[in-house]
Amino acid sequence: MPKVLSQSQVDYFHEYGYCAPIDVMSEEEAHALKLRVEAAEAAHPEELGPTNRNNAHLAYTCIDEVAHHPVIVGAVSDLIGADILLYGTVLFFKEPKSAGFVSWHQDATYMGIEPHTFITPWLALTPSNPELGCIKAIPGSHKDGIRTHDDTFGEDNILTRGQTVTDVNEAEAVDLILRPGQMSIHHARTVHGSMPNQGDERRMGIALQAYMGPDSRQTIGEHLVQVVQGCEDGGDFSVLPRPDADRDESGLAARAQANANWAEILYAGASKVRAY
Repeated sequence: MPKVLSQSQVDYFHEYGYCAPIDVMSEEEAHALKLRVEAAEAAHPEELGPTNRNNAHLAYTCIDEVAHHPVIVGAVSDLIGADILLYGTVLFFKEPKSAGFVSWHQDATYMGIEPHTFITPWLALTPSNPELGCIKAIPGSHKDGIRTHDDTFGEDNILTRGQTVTDVNEAEAVDLILRPGQMSIHHARTVHGSMPNQGDERRMGIALQAYMGPDSRQTIGEHLVQVVQGCEDGGDFSVLPRPDADRDESGLAARAQANANWAEILYAGASKVRAY
């Protein structure tokens, strides 16, 4: 029996490739977390700015706590089993009235992980709705295999190489609307994206990208993960430590190692490389 999700939520995820909304914490807890993240941003903008949003969980305890949150880990366990590894995290922040968007894409195309059984929770720290540019997903698209992606390197595209699925029927898209403290979870092959933030409020979310089982393997770059639950080691992966304090020496070194590895993976075969 599932521990966090209901059986109907588990069934829905496997049928449609996503599940939302899922309650993780109260709005008050989400607001307190938001303030901690914003304080870290203000103190170290060079480390958490728009071009440096990856793998902050390795150096900042507020993000590390999210990555190991018992409700999130429990929901992940309901979907992929008790042995869980974490690949990385991304801070997805959209400023008010900004042009940044995420094109239609599948995570499985560029993360260099096989098999494509990994999943990504996305935790909202602020409201995430159509006006603010919430995630949109194409139901059932995870069943269709990998689609052709074009690298656009669009100026306002938040994705590294602007990778875009061109044959999407947008009429099928579903808005994954979340209140602060709720999350969505999507499958590695689910086609998803998001529009610009047209509202007056900053949209803040943390993508836990991604959780996977110990049978997963990296096909590009180094095999770097955190052990979240169950596994005695990372299998064929090298295990990165959790931070003991914000910006401790080992945490900063682990984040630098992971980000350098991600750059190699995410831009593999690309015609150019951007600053993130």
